[in-house]
Amino acid sequence: MAKRNAGAIADEILAAIDGPSQIAPPTDRDPAFGAEQACEILAELRRKRVARGEKQVGRKIGFTNRGIWDEYKVYAPIWGDMFHTTVSELSATKTVPVSRFSEPRIEPEIVFKLVKDVKAGIDETGLLDAMEWVTHGFEIVQSIFPGWAFTGVDCFAAEGLHGALLLGPPRSVASLGPNAMEALVNLNVALSCNGKVMDRGRGANALDSPLSALRHLVEVLDKDPFNPPLRAGEIVTTGTLTRAFPVASGETWSTTIEGIALEGVAVEFT
Repeated sequence: MAKRNAGAIADEILAAIDGPSQIAPPTDRDPAFGAEQACEILAELRRKRVARGEKQVGRKIGFTNRGIWDEYKVYAPIWGDMFHTTVSELSATKTVPVSRFSEPRIEPEIVFKLVKDVKAGIDETGLLDAMEWVTHGFEIVQSIFPGWAFTGVDCFAAEGLHGALLLGPPRSVASLGPNAMEALVNLNVALSCNGKVMDRGRGANALDSPLSALRHLVEVLDKDPFNPPLRAGEIVTTGTLTRAFPVASGETWSTTIEGIALEGVAVEFT
């Protein structure tokens, strides 16, 4: 894909994200549209957002939960950038307007912040050593493609469907105890809407472990000719532990979490 074309598609996607509004998926207009083009568009989107004053603060990983692959017809993880305009602490963000997003859905996730650069070949133990903190939070995902109808490369190009990340209280790896790696696999989460449990999930749902999801992204970025590796200071959210659910004004969504020293979280939509 020529640079000019990547820039034009990035402009269209960014306008839809800002709207919020919806557009036809790139693969509807170009059946040959593929992962390399999506990587180039992600780089263009990051460049354009930084140029207008946004700071890139991390990455989101999507479709790490194999249990939702058939529902969305996406059969491999994707990723996207996150910015200071899309990431906030729940302690300062008690309500979120649904009008900010196109067809928003909520996902409970495990989130890491890196204190070291990480490179291909690192294992899960090395990743734990590279952590500044761990937390639990909500990602709000959205579809700029009507009806959540897309291919994997479409949503890859659209910043991995990222809308917002809402962070719970961060905790050090040490606070998780000597079995932190096992706790991240075996933790249990219940996702509720207005007090009614909608679904339950485990840490293992995120590509067998949130750490395994993170390692997958490290390896993917090593082969990416357009986008940089993960660096110290980046926040990475590792994919939904349950199914993703549509949200509406007037709803309060919350989680309870067991098996790990992290707190449940809650948010109200307006």
